[in-house]
Amino acid sequence: MPVMASLPATLVELSLSCRNLHDMDTFSKSDPMCVFFIKEFGQQNYREIGRTEIIWNNLNPDFVKKFPVHYFFEERQHLKFQVYDVDSKSHDLSKHDFLGEMECTLGEIVSSGTFKKNLTGKDIRKGSIIVNSEELSSCKEEITMQFSAKKLDKKDFFGKSDPFLVFYRCNEDGSFTVTHKTEVIKSNLNPTWRPFTVQVRALCNGDYDRSIKIECYDWDSDGGHDLIGIFQTNLRELTRGKGANNVYECINPKKQAKKSKYKNSGTVSLESCRVEVVHSFLDYIKGGTEMQCTIAVDFTASNGDPRQPTSLHYMSPYQPNQYAMALRAVGEIIQDYDSDKLFPALGFGARLPPDGRISHEFFLNGHPDNPYCEGIDGVMNAYHKALQTVQLYGPTNFAPVINHVARFAGAQRDGTQYFILLILTDGIITDMPQTREAIVNASTLPLSIIIVGVGEAQFDSMDELDGDDVRLSSRGRYADRDIVQFVPFREFFASKKSKNEGDIMGRLAKEVLAEIPNQLMSYMKKQGVKPRPPLERQLTLPTAPPP
Repeated sequence: MPVMASLPATLVELSLSCRNLHDMDTFSKSDPMCVFFIKEFGQQNYREIGRTEIIWNNLNPDFVKKFPVHYFFEERQHLKFQVYDVDSKSHDLSKHDFLGEMECTLGEIVSSGTFKKNLTGKDIRKGSIIVNSEELSSCKEEITMQFSAKKLDKKDFFGKSDPFLVFYRCNEDGSFTVTHKTEVIKSNLNPTWRPFTVQVRALCNGDYDRSIKIECYDWDSDGGHDLIGIFQTNLRELTRGKGANNVYECINPKKQAKKSKYKNSGTVSLESCRVEVVHSFLDYIKGGTEMQCTIAVDFTASNGDPRQPTSLHYMSPYQPNQYAMALRAVGEIIQDYDSDKLFPALGFGARLPPDGRISHEFFLNGHPDNPYCEGIDGVMNAYHKALQTVQLYGPTNFAPVINHVARFAGAQRDGTQYFILLILTDGIITDMPQTREAIVNASTLPLSIIIVGVGEAQFDSMDELDGDDVRLSSRGRYADRDIVQFVPFREFFASKKSKNEGDIMGRLAKEVLAEIPNQLMSYMKKQGVKPRPPLERQLTLPTAPPP
């Protein structure tokens, strides 16, 4: 009997809270963040899965960020949670104060309802972590809502309240888990909060009749926010939209108990509500959306003479260079989503034969009209051939290859194709204004750009293009969405985790491709492109031989 791959029995969502954390800050409370790790089956070490948001000045945080985890009944799934007091913007955990950790199994959590355990660690004598789990429904809806309030209680002695709302999901055991917080509106007793979108699954696990608790607070800088009032509703009621049925009295239980004539602490009203089906990345793939990957390789002279071992383009008989490794790592995954397995492969920054003209957009295979290579092996062969025929020169211009791919992406806006441009480079961009403009223009197209930095150069300017922190702009226009992902290869090539070529390529591919599904879906959503019905693939059986 063949061995079958283990299938996840269910998907559970983990919600995290901490209580009585150690206060590490002198003039304020700790600013906690929790980091979640999983030890994969058969592995010795834990792997980081993700991090919660930071909750400022709070020793009893309830984190909004959730972690979905596949639960296998037949496996002992080891989990670890580490809590830190965040002291800077550094991603390095050693730069922050350690508040303790907790190890357990997923089985312990799902069998406990609410799982609570003390944090441990060197010199850690206080604090605990609470983990709630709930099986996730397959609901794919999301809800966009906006709320306002009137005549809220004045909680500040020298000014008006600074109100914000906190939304809680009711769990199966009757407890509540925070799912969303609005922004704080300063000094306003009649606020209107910005519209926000949350998954229906997160808000009520797809159950339209399950209670939703909403608390209104007055924000305080020391983290000791004052409760203004509470009310409850459900999604079925909210979906009826704006009206008298969705105006809620905000009740403060302590005031209500003390004052016989107490009416409320203000009212909160639903201004708008819209429920939409959220399509997944796989919905588009199953509907026939194909990935079209174009590869662009830096042939500038700063890479060094390809004949010398010190060159980034040197073809060692023992190990592929960083360009070849990055090219194969990404290409081998992308080709599974491209039916014809044909890759346009471009080069830039070289002098071309026979006249020595400088080109920032030439075809690696040497063909005058056709840039396509058959599969990743074809791209590799074209890359090797180009190294032998062109002269490395300069400068490092990105805009021509970006505009090249953008022309093709602009002709395919119906969702049938999504384009990926993989740029492999060793140096600093010399046409930054033109590159910024090209990316801003391309941000409205079905296109993502991956930049892999090869070698030891400083790539500070690349972070500017990767709009994770600040949205990219050009001549007063902002990018419609973030389409650039930059990764320096040296972080993987020089990693202490492994010197194994396959492991390096696997981790690189995972890092550079991680944002592609969300970038694809953000394009489809902005353009109103819905996935087509799943493709019906006819199963062809071999014809039986004649008797």
